[in-house]
Amino acid sequence: MRNDIWSEEFGSAADEPILLIMGSMSQGVLWPDEFVGRLTAGGRRVIRYDHRDTGRSRTYDFGKEPYTWEDIKDDVYRVMDAHGLDSAHLVCHSAGGLLGQLVAVERPERVRTLTVIGSSPLGGGEGGVIMRALMGQPQPEGSLPEPTPAFVDFFRALIAAPPATSRRERIETMIAEQRVLHGDALPFDEDAARRLQERIYDRARDLDAVVNHRLAAAARPDFEPVGVLHRIKAPTLVIEGTHEPAKPGHGALIAAGIPGARLLMIEGMGHTLPPEVHEELAEAVLAHTSAAKG
Repeated sequence: MRNDIWSEEFGSAADEPILLIMGSMSQGVLWPDEFVGRLTAGGRRVIRYDHRDTGRSRTYDFGKEPYTWEDIKDDVYRVMDAHGLDSAHLVCHSAGGLLGQLVAVERPERVRTLTVIGSSPLGGGEGGVIMRALMGQPQPEGSLPEPTPAFVDFFRALIAAPPATSRRERIETMIAEQRVLHGDALPFDEDAARRLQERIYDRARDLDAVVNHRLAAAARPDFEPVGVLHRIKAPTLVIEGTHEPAKPGHGALIAAGIPGARLLMIEGMGHTLPPEVHEELAEAVLAHTSAAKG
C-alpha cells in the first residue's frame, strides 16, 4: 500500500517500466497474471494498481470526501512517484485509456510510450454516448459509435433488475457482465470467469464503493478536454478487438487523432483480455516499447 493506493510490481527494477492502468470501477488484477508474466519475461518491469475505491486501495465516504476523475488521474502520478518513476510506458484499458491520453497531453515528459486498449478518444464524450444508448435517446450528429445491441440490452436489464445482495448472486451478476463484455467470437470460459470474479469480490474492501467513480464523473462532467489529441507526442499504439461490444470503432478515432499513432485490431477480442489474446497483446506491447527505447 503506497499513498493509500494498492500496487504491486513484477520484474527487475533495472528493466523498462510499464504502468498498467485499468478502467473505471476496475481492480488492477483484471490485468491477467499470464499477460503480466509475458511482459516481465520480455524484460519489462511491470506495475499494476487498484484505483481508489476498488480492491485493496482506500475507500472513500464520497459525501464527506468527494473527488473527481481529475483526482483519479492524479493517482497515476502518485503511483509512479511511489515506485520512483520519473516516466514510464503507459498501457491502459478502457477508461484507463482516457487517463493515459490525458497524462500524455499534460505531462508528456512522464510518458515514454502510450498503449490504449478498448478505449475511446479523449474528449469524445463516450460516457454520454453510452448513457443515451441505454436510455434509448437519439445520438447527436458526430457522436461516437454506440455500443452493440447485446451490450445495451444487458445493461438495461441490469439497471431494471433488483440489486443482487448475496455473495453468490453478486458473483453470478459479475460473471454475466464479463460474458457480455467478452463478446461473441471467442469461447467464454465460465470456470475461469468465476475464479476471477470470486477473486475480485473477496479482495475488495467495499465492493459497493466502485459507484463513487460514477459520482466522480458526474461531479466533473468536463473532465475530458476537447481537441487535444494532436498534442500527444508519445509513440502511441491503439488496440481494439474486432468484436468490441462497448466502444466499437473508437480505436480508429483515437489513432486518427494522435500524430503517428498505429492501430492494431485483434481478431475475436471483445472488451476483456482472455487467454487467447495474451500472446498477441504482449508481443505488440513489447515491440512497441522496444521500438521507442531503440
